[in-house]
Amino acid sequence: MKSGVLKGCLWVLLIFSQVTYAQIVITNKDFSFGTTGRIGAAYSPNADGRTGRQLNLNNQGSLGGRMDQGDYVDFLPAFHFSPVVGSDSTKSTKIDMQARLSFYSGGTFLGNVDSKSNQGMIIALPEAFVEARNIMGSDWDVWAGSRWLRYDDVHIADYFYFDDHSATGWGVRHKNMRFSMFFPAAIDTVASNSTPYSYTNIISGAKNLIYRQREVFVLEHTIPFKNSNKLKILAEFHNVNKSGKNSVEQYPSDKGWVFGAKLNTNLKTKLPGSFNQVSLRYGSGIANGGDGGNTQTWRTYGAPDEETQTYKGAYSLTAVEHILLNLSNRWSLNAYAVYTQSKGGADSNDKALDYYKRNIFNKKSEFNTGLRATYYFNNWFHIVSELHYASRKDGNQDPASMVKLVLAPTIVPTAERSVWARPHIRLIAEVSRYNNQAVNSLYSPFLQQSGTKRFGIYLGVRTEWWVF
Repeated sequence: MKSGVLKGCLWVLLIFSQVTYAQIVITNKDFSFGTTGRIGAAYSPNADGRTGRQLNLNNQGSLGGRMDQGDYVDFLPAFHFSPVVGSDSTKSTKIDMQARLSFYSGGTFLGNVDSKSNQGMIIALPEAFVEARNIMGSDWDVWAGSRWLRYDDVHIADYFYFDDHSATGWGVRHKNMRFSMFFPAAIDTVASNSTPYSYTNIISGAKNLIYRQREVFVLEHTIPFKNSNKLKILAEFHNVNKSGKNSVEQYPSDKGWVFGAKLNTNLKTKLPGSFNQVSLRYGSGIANGGDGGNTQTWRTYGAPDEETQTYKGAYSLTAVEHILLNLSNRWSLNAYAVYTQSKGGADSNDKALDYYKRNIFNKKSEFNTGLRATYYFNNWFHIVSELHYASRKDGNQDPASMVKLVLAPTIVPTAERSVWARPHIRLIAEVSRYNNQAVNSLYSPFLQQSGTKRFGIYLGVRTEWWVF
């Protein structure tokens, strides 16, 4: 009996050793760790409690400047694998597994935990995916998982304006052509204005929450030109199936599509790196999304049609101009302009009832423009100044608008004369002026805390970094 047990243990150890050996053969060849973040302290001397609050208009995110945004820190661990077969590095597949751990401040400060006041912290895992590029030396890439898949942005407004497809899904690429399929998740639809994704099913006799999936098909093609200029064409199709016949809530199926184009042009200036980007994107039906500073087309805007309860006839048009000019070793200028007009599925140009019988705005128009001037006093000390204008009109209301002036003397430890040099340690001073509509409707985080005031003030010392 003891002999049999001993033999069995030996077999288990042998099998385990073989499994361990197999894992060693295919284990990761390299590991990298990246991080991005923005954190610091600030206060608003003319607000109640003097707590620092963002001066930008509501429902526009960072459009209007991002220096007074809330704290966040991201950590990006990544494993890099090599194929078991094939020794030719030029034909070797590049395999990456990346995750992103995100920490956001829902309160005053992200790091203010010494007094156990950390209930305002938000933790998320927006990325966890595997990507294989140039498979065995070919022009094919493939990925699957959840990722922040987004490209050009207006950095001074933290605005990924054209092709932000951050969600769970999969995709393939061949040369300049990409096809992807995404499954954005938003079960808590009661908190939003978009198409409801969850409903109550009673097939089993008990009430069970069922998730109704949105399917997003995306086709992207990039056309290269001389001097590394390029034109990107975007097409999307969205579909949401109807709720089941045994559901308590009866939601119809709905569809939408998107078409857009973005032109990137390199500009010749005294210092390299200058460019101009211009884009135009149109979405219809449930693909008319893009609100609150987000630009994902699946974030449906407005209310559904009163009779059909669909978003047929809904639309959104967004035009963006973004330019960077590195004029000399003393000056760089970065400017942007964004125009958006959106309408929901209802006939009303003002308010209409959504799926939860709430009276919400069904039409909006927005215009934002801004300029950042960077003066390189020397290699490690830069003076950054910004001027922003933001306007938003909800329904038939008068437009709410804001003008904001920013001055930020900045220490740049890397001693690089570039708008992309990081980390930054900034002394920030901002002042904004609101029009009557913004003041009376408390149309900014600052006004919601301070009350009806014409001017907003924000003072702080903050740092911003990215390391990849």
